[in-house]
Parts: sequence; C-alpha cells; structure tokens
Amino acid sequence: MATILVVDDEMGIRELLSEILSDEGHVVELAENAQQARDYRIQQTPDLVLLDIWMPDTDGVTLLKEWAAQARLTMPVIMMSGHATIDTAVEATKIGALNFLEKPIALQKLLKAVEQGLAHGTATPEPVAPPKPASTLTPSGVPMATALANALSSMPADPTASPTPQQPATQTASISFDIPLRDARDAFERAYFEYHLARENGSMTRVAEKTGLERTHLYRKLKQLGVDLGKNRNEV
Repeated sequence: MATILVVDDEMGIRELLSEILSDEGHVVELAENAQQARDYRIQQTPDLVLLDIWMPDTDGVTLLKEWAAQARLTMPVIMMSGHATIDTAVEATKIGALNFLEKPIALQKLLKAVEQGLAHGTATPEPVAPPKPASTLTPSGVPMATALANALSSMPADPTASPTPQQPATQTASISFDIPLRDARDAFERAYFEYHLARENGSMTRVAEKTGLERTHLYRKLKQLGVDLGKNRNEV
C-alpha cells in the first residue's frame, strides 16, 4: 500500500483516479491546485504524485521546478495532460518527472505507470518518450484513424439503408472538426462505444472484449461520456 497524491483541477478526474487507486489498495490524497499540493508536500512526502500540467493557479511544470529547486522532488512524479505538447513533456522529464500520461488515461496504462513509479522510488528518473498527440488513440489504445476507418467501413453503402444487427449505425462521420479538441474526442469516443454496444446487442462482456477495457473501467467511461446503457442492453 502506498500514499499517492493526485493533483488536478478537474473534480471528475480526481474522483476517478481516487476510486481506481483506492480499489488497488492505495491511500489517495487529493489537491485541486498547486497551492494545495505545496501545502501537502511541506507536511508530508507521498510515495508518488500524479500531477496535472494545466491548472489555473500554477501549472504543473512550474510546480515541478519549484519542488526541484527546493530539494522536495524526492518522490516519483507522473505528469498528466490532454493538451501538452512534445516540448512540454520533454521539459518535464528533464526537470525530474518520471513519466507522462495522456488524458483520457487508459486504466492499464495508469496502473502500469503507477506500478513502475512506486518501484522506481527515489532513484534518478530516466527520460521517457514524449506523448503522442492527444487525438491519436481511442481509450483501448487503438489508433483513432484505424478505429474511424473500421467504423466507417461497416456503414451501409446506401446512406438511406437501415442498419442490421450485424451492421450497426455509427455517427462518427458526423463529428464536426470545428469544435474544441476535447469535445471532438468525447464525441468520437461516444460514437465509438455506441457503435460497439449496438453491434454486440448491448452485451457489456463482449463490448469489453472488443474495446480492450476491463468492465469496471468500461462502465466508468460510458457513464463519463453520458452513453445510455439502456439501449439494446441484454447482458450485464
């Protein structure tokens, strides 16, 4: 069991990470901004920190620099962001960050990064590869372009044709490119999961297998995206 400090200004992210890490047996402390994280670090040293980059008061990279300058960077720090550039990720690792997680964070990537971080302890961090652009992967780690192509290829050739159980409809093609990246990503993920739910007649077991997610994480993700689980649902 380890003590993990989660620093993120988004309440939903804090609650989700807290729930997942608590289920793994860890003690989770929460900070909604850099000042709360500073105050906590003055009093205690967590075993690991999950630190968001973009926060309203002080960004995560600046806080990381402060801890390094004050000799308080004595614990592994994993950076998190859905909008960070490659330069930002490289800068963070040079300062002392151990790893980088791209939002939305896949469950297996989170658990693996936490496990590696806790095993790393206070050893000198090694540089890690910069993150891929935020829009390139689906939650299951499949390249978004591939998933999009697969989804579109399953649509009827006749746009007026009704979908069959083996050929469910998809709304992926109607996603606007004139909306913010995060909204576009949410819209794609919503269409992605609705497609698989329709294709598998609402079977959560088969959808979990198809998307590569654990059922618990799949439920959380569908709830977060606002996907109606009542549609075509015949198996839990």
